[in-house]
Amino acid sequence: MPLGNGEMGINVWVEEDGDLLFYISRTDAWSENARLLKLGRVRLRFTPSPFRRGLPFRQTLEVRRGEIEIRAGGPGEDLRFCIWVDANRPVIRVEAEGSREFCVEARLEVWRATERVLEGKELFSAYGLDGGPDPVVVYPDTVLGGQSRRIVWFHRNERSCWGPILAHQGLGGLLRQLSDPLQDRTFGGAIQGEGLVSQGPDRLASARPARRWQLSIHTLTAQTSTAEGWLRRLDHQIENVESGDPDVARRAHRQWWEGFWARSWIHIHGPEEAERVNRGYVLQRFLNACAGRGAYPIKFNGSLFTVDSKETGEVLDADYRRWGGPYWFQNTRLPYWSMLASGDFDLLTPLFRMYLDALPLCEARTCLYFGHEGAFFPETMYFWGAYANSNYGWQRAGKPISQVDNTYIRYYWTGALELTAILLDAFAYTQDEELARSTLLPLAESILRFYDQHFPRDAGDKLLLKPGQALETWQEAVNALPDLAGLRFVLDGLLALPRRWTSAEQRQAWERLRGELPPLPMGTEGGLRHLLPAETFSELKNSENPELYAVYPFRLYGVGKPDLAVGRLTYEKRRVKRTGGWAQDAIQAAHLGLAEEARSFVVQNFSTSHPGSRFPAFWGPNFDWIPDQDHGSVAVVALQAMLLQAEGRAIRLFPAWPESWDVEFKLHAPMRTTVEGRRAGGRLEALKVTP
Repeated sequence: MPLGNGEMGINVWVEEDGDLLFYISRTDAWSENARLLKLGRVRLRFTPSPFRRGLPFRQTLEVRRGEIEIRAGGPGEDLRFCIWVDANRPVIRVEAEGSREFCVEARLEVWRATERVLEGKELFSAYGLDGGPDPVVVYPDTVLGGQSRRIVWFHRNERSCWGPILAHQGLGGLLRQLSDPLQDRTFGGAIQGEGLVSQGPDRLASARPARRWQLSIHTLTAQTSTAEGWLRRLDHQIENVESGDPDVARRAHRQWWEGFWARSWIHIHGPEEAERVNRGYVLQRFLNACAGRGAYPIKFNGSLFTVDSKETGEVLDADYRRWGGPYWFQNTRLPYWSMLASGDFDLLTPLFRMYLDALPLCEARTCLYFGHEGAFFPETMYFWGAYANSNYGWQRAGKPISQVDNTYIRYYWTGALELTAILLDAFAYTQDEELARSTLLPLAESILRFYDQHFPRDAGDKLLLKPGQALETWQEAVNALPDLAGLRFVLDGLLALPRRWTSAEQRQAWERLRGELPPLPMGTEGGLRHLLPAETFSELKNSENPELYAVYPFRLYGVGKPDLAVGRLTYEKRRVKRTGGWAQDAIQAAHLGLAEEARSFVVQNFSTSHPGSRFPAFWGPNFDWIPDQDHGSVAVVALQAMLLQAEGRAIRLFPAWPESWDVEFKLHAPMRTTVEGRRAGGRLEALKVTP
């Protein structure tokens, strides 16, 4: 069962022997090999145990308060536990209260105890370094001795893959200009509680029985020149946190969660399937909040909630996740699209910050690789902007510096345009001038400059996207539709920005480039037009529908837009028809007003969770890992679009809503607008639009 405060996450469960356990994660716990690691695992044991077989037991996730409540034991010996990750501070609280006195023991469990080499299936979780000339080594954690009344531990990166990765990709000249984000990164924490005394470096126990106990786990990630420097910062952090009034902290924690749920909601009433959709929507949004306010974006392949697992019979620890540490934009984007209609704008910041921080490296790489200005972002990249070495290619003899061996992403730069589309929407919704000036315009300018300078013009002076590809699917393509649709959508959005923010030169460049775009690739069937993946395309390698990028994410065709029939025929003719994982048929159906298709896919997604997990929103693994953040987010975005679609000043209600579902809702729209209403029996019964 998951909890989190946006930066820290925990997975909580009770085992049959009565021990209460939880893993601890942070969004910034990057190892020397750029793997996102757990901090550790905590095991709590209680004497006498209330978890004996036959006694009542109940574990409840209180999503409205951001807490887990556990009740166990029979009359006269019951225990109540409250577990919460402070929404405003880097601390986990475990509170226990019994009807009679009891003892508690807390033990830290670390599995990175010795140096070892990743091999076999486990090497997949170091994606990017696999297949290279050097072994990928897991280095041990440190559990400090001599700590009175507390447990202190950390993982410290005494080495880093950052420099070797840049050097291998021909970017060694940047090493002195940029800072290594991995070297000396130290992450860990301290476990303590009043009345608990040390029983060794990794164990605390109560000195005497009592009816109430509180355990606090403080965590910290920092880059410090020494381990002692990290410890001083941890001590200072603990002093600041513990000097406050705990009742005030709890009230502030609950107020944050109350405010979060007050931002927006969708409550559906109807057949049994509607209740599954209700639950799935709430829990996926909850997972986003638990992991979405940290230093780095949500990891699509498990977020903060990976656990021990098996792959083809091989037992893997909780650090394992398929596809490892890099970010795929196609996967990373999906939770973030959902945050616009829900009004969770603060959760967008880590995504924007990661790409803005990577911009200097990406601009320098463009100049080195291609000899012109602008920035391209690889579809698959480490958080600092570099390719994964296994994608870039280990064997470089005789190859130009710009050649990427992995043909699935060789010319796949569309994600940068979609990032700009999310930024344009974020500005439209929030009207945040600082976001536009400091983030949207710098990124958009550099991305468009890349497209403008990188590609030639054809005989008609139109942009010629060649060589290119249509997503990962058609790996030899000319004038791929996703890029052309993205350029059109982004340029139209930029030209609609207030003139006072942009120069005449910028607008002239955007208008010129907009005029140089060729038409979207189009075919005909029975005299009816439909979109094509590209002007020419071959080398089929994956299972996406690139032609539908003109429906979503680049919303050129859909309800209320010209040529809806073109979009619908394209959807009908799509090569791959399915849902699950990152497949976005549900979202595209909603934008095309296909209510029954959208309903069926959303119900299917929210009804399909990992069979080995009890928590119903641990989806996957699908194409990626558990919990699969794409799978739940696709259904969230689709459900929102079924209910409300907003473009500019136009708000359309129920464009793809099932007749059998009644609903109460509050969603966000552009220009700081909220739309709140109620529909029952197919009729709108209440509507409040603010302002």
